[in-house]
This record gives sequence, structure tokens and C-alpha cells, in this order.
Amino acid sequence: MIKRTTRLRWRRRFRRSRKQVEGMGTQAEERLERHFFRRMGRLLRVRRFVSTWIVLVMLLLSLSILQIRNLGGYYLVSKPVPGGAYVEGELGTFTNANPLFATTAVDSSVSRLLFASLFKYDQNHNLVGDLADHWTVDDRGVTYTVSLKHDLKWQDDYPLTANDVDFTYKTIQNPDVKSPLFGSWRGIIVTVKNPWTIEFVLPSALGSFPYSMTNGIIPKHLLSTTPATQLRSVSFNTVSPVGAGPFKWSAIEVIGQTPETHEQRIALLPNEFYHGGKPKLNKFIVRSFQTKTPLTKSFMNHELNGVAGLGVMPKKLLKDPSIKEYNIPLLGEVMIFLRTSSDVLIDPLLRQALERGTDTSAILKVLGYPVIAAHEPLLAGQLAYDKSLAQSPYDTKEAAKLFEQAGWKLNAKGIREKNGKPLVLSLYAPDTDEYQVVTTTVQQQWRQLGVTLTVNVQSEAELQTTLAINGYDTLLYGIGIGVDPDVFAYWHSSQASTLVPNHLNFSDYKSAPADRALEAGRTRVDPTIRTVKYQPFLEAWRSDVPAIALYQPRFLYITRGQLYNFETHAMVAGTDRFANVENWMIRENRQSQ
Repeated sequence: MIKRTTRLRWRRRFRRSRKQVEGMGTQAEERLERHFFRRMGRLLRVRRFVSTWIVLVMLLLSLSILQIRNLGGYYLVSKPVPGGAYVEGELGTFTNANPLFATTAVDSSVSRLLFASLFKYDQNHNLVGDLADHWTVDDRGVTYTVSLKHDLKWQDDYPLTANDVDFTYKTIQNPDVKSPLFGSWRGIIVTVKNPWTIEFVLPSALGSFPYSMTNGIIPKHLLSTTPATQLRSVSFNTVSPVGAGPFKWSAIEVIGQTPETHEQRIALLPNEFYHGGKPKLNKFIVRSFQTKTPLTKSFMNHELNGVAGLGVMPKKLLKDPSIKEYNIPLLGEVMIFLRTSSDVLIDPLLRQALERGTDTSAILKVLGYPVIAAHEPLLAGQLAYDKSLAQSPYDTKEAAKLFEQAGWKLNAKGIREKNGKPLVLSLYAPDTDEYQVVTTTVQQQWRQLGVTLTVNVQSEAELQTTLAINGYDTLLYGIGIGVDPDVFAYWHSSQASTLVPNHLNFSDYKSAPADRALEAGRTRVDPTIRTVKYQPFLEAWRSDVPAIALYQPRFLYITRGQLYNFETHAMVAGTDRFANVENWMIRENRQSQ
């Protein structure tokens, strides 16, 4: 039992504790009221002051972050780095990668990426060694000796030697092979001197010969057992080519059944044995399209890095800031060829009248993009070019006088006629946007002269048929001239016949003075002598007017984003864009300066 005194003591202690708790609560309430609730009013009164400090702190933080980013951009710059897959779209169809047969745009592109040549062009259009280290020529300009670089390899790791060069050119010389290069190598004796030296002996001196050594070299160890008549169709050409170029074959894929959907995709990988160093791209893919619509659509969908083969920039791409347009002049000329064997155009006075009545400056303006004007059969800056022998300038009054002298007078309807027969001429041209604009302009200009011009634009296949039968009066067409002034194939009488392989004398031009000058100019090596020898040709051409020079064609190349190390100097052909493809880069990384 608990004693009564003990219970009373606990009760007193409990009461004291309760009073202490009540006192502490009262004190807490007083302090909370005094130190918190009463001061809340003061805090509200200084809210503007607090808000200002908060905003100031946030502003300082933002400025600090911005300054750090700007300093990072100052000390770090975007630099190209190796890697990535480059996808190029091109108009056309792939049929043959073998450089002995590749003639179409797509074939030539694939061939250029896969195969290496003895020589190639540098930025100044000088011949520089590709597989070759150097070359020499004897005093007569007949014997050329080419020395190869050592330790060359094919993409399958097999040694590449002078025997492969010998095999390549002797295969071209075989008429059963039917290579388009046959005419350039006819009569040339090819001899292997040692594994790294090859000798070429020409029937006679030919100043332009070194420029013939820019075609791809093919491997003897893979093709020497193939019969000549089967070489064009062997599987090597389409599914398993092996070259010595910067890229090697990987695979080909064909999709689509209609022209709008048909596409070929050719995948190429870097050649680790390439003598110029392994390419910096991880992969190069060529996609061929038969029509412009799917090509443009694929590019707009960001499926392609670059596009080749379009004549003009699609309007849908003009406002895209990521698109880069390269207008690269080609070493060639677009001309209106006047077929001198035509019943009407056989008269040089009439040809002179048409020349005088053609406003070439106006034609250049309607193109809508910059081109270089052409004035004679040689290019400005080319050896033997003489601006004093340029074609006659535009002058409608002089043109009218020449028409009258030729017997073509204006009738009441403003049409020129002779002996009651109106002056009607046909003009054929490739079916492209560029040529359609030019033909329309020429048609309008000649109409003002009283000439009725019927325009016919054709596909490349149809046009080749027209050219084969000389089925035209005038022809709007582009020709490749190249670096050397040897234009024998375009203007010499021996090339006028349609029976000549690779017939290129579209004007059927025949002139004894021009023939002698062309023969003399090409058989000299000394530049000064060649310049003198070509002068009579330029004089005859200016007087005879077998064609009207318009402008140098351009190669349009379109890319999305920056293509590092892409060279945009004038080119001999569109495939020269790959001259340094091993250095192309599309990836970039931010690095310190």
C-alpha cells in the first residue's frame, strides 16, 4: 500500500509540473506573437526590396552563364573530323564501273571513285602524278616514259605494276573490246621496261598525248583470262570491281520497278591501301535516280549529302539556309553548231548573218546563273587563244546586210525568203531546262531577223540517233575541250563523216587551211610554236563561222551543310570533283584554337 503522505507528495509535484507547462506555453505564445506574427507585417512592407534582390541575383547568374558560353565559343571552334557516311544522289543509271567502258555520268562517277589513273589534274589544271611518279619525253616528242610510284597495291592487296598499265592500254587497243578510248590509242606502241616503268611510242609527235593518260587502270591479274569480246559484260564491271582508287566496292542494291521509283544504291568503303592515304570518310554511297523528282525529294528529306546532275537549283531548295550551291565552270563550250553541209547553211554569208544576229550576252542573262562567255573554238587563257580572232560581235544592221548579200530578203510578213522559198531552219538540242531556255531565246532572236526556227528537244538517246544521221540544220550542244588546245576531233575534215568512231565534227566543217593548222598545232610540243601553228585555224574558223560560241558549261553541285576540302576550281569534267575525295569530311567537332 502507498502511504498517504507519498500520494500527497506526487500530487503536489504534478500540479507544479502542470503550472510550469502552462507557463511555458504562455511564454511561447507571447514570444511567437512578438517575434513572428508582429514581424510578418514588417516583412510584407519590405517585399519590394526582397524581390529586387532576388531579380538582381538571377540576372547576375544569367549573365555569368552567358559569359561562360561566349568565352567557350571564343576559345573553341568547329573543326572537321574524319568519319561519317557521305551519300551522293545523281541522275542517271549505273551500268558499268570499268573505266574502259564508263561513259555515262553515274558510271564515270563510280569508276572515278574506284579506279586510279596514271595522271590527274591539280587545281591549276596541270597534270600531276596519280599512280605515276613522273614522266619524260624525248626531243622528237614521240617517246614518253612514265615511272610509277613504288609499293602500289590493288584494293585486294595485290601488287600494282607496269604490267597492269601495259594490260590496260593494250586492251583498249584491241578492236574486239570496243572501248570508247580506242581512237585515242590507235597506233601507239606500249612497252614495259621494268616493273615500275612503262614506255609509249607514238606514230608521230602529239602535243596533247599526256592528257590521254588520265583514264583508270584495270588489274591484269583479274581480267587477263577474260576473252576480249566478253570484257564489257563480265561481272567484274558491275558486282565485283577492284581498282586502286580511294574507295573499294562493298555492295549494290536495286529497288523500284518504275522510272519514278527505280534506284540503284552503290556502297563503297575506304581503300586502306590507297597510295594517297586512307580516305577520311567511313563510307561513300552513290544513289542513282532516273528522274529529277525522286532525286529532289530524297535531298529535301535529308537522305542525301550532295546532289549532282541537276541543271538548275530546284525552287523548293532556294530558301533553305543549310543548302550550299557550287557553280563550277567546265573546260568546254556550249555552241550552236551550223551544219555546213546543209542545203541552206552551205553559204558562209548566211552563217555570218546568223552569227551577227545572235545576241550571246542576252542568252547568258536568261540562264539565271553565272557562266563564262565563249568567243572562239578555244577557251580564254588556253594556249593559242587569241582574243583578236574572236567571233564577230552582235550587230543586227550588219546581219541584215549579210542576209541581203546572200539573197535572203524580207517579204511583207517579215520573213526572209529566196526564190520564193522561206528561210526555215531546224534546231535540235538535249531536253534539259538549260537548253530549253537557250533554244527559246535563240528562236525569238532569229525570228526578229526573219528566220523561222523550228526547235526540237530530245532525250540523249534520241539525240544520238539524230546526230548519227546528220538530221539537223543547227545543233545546240556542249563539247568538252579540256586543258590542251587540240580540238582536232571537232573541226578537222577527217572527222566530218558520221562513219568516224565517236563522230564529233557536228558542223561537218571542212577547210584545207584549218586542217593544215590543226595538224601542225597538235604535232608540236613547244608551246610557242604550237601557238603560231594554230593561228590559221582560228582565222579560218572566224571567217567560215561553222558554229556560234555561247558559253562555258557549268557543273552544278549541291550539298547540305559544309563539305570540307571540296575544291571548286574549274574542271575538265564533272568527275573531277573527286580529285581529292580522300580528304573530304562532313563531321565537325568543337575544339580549342
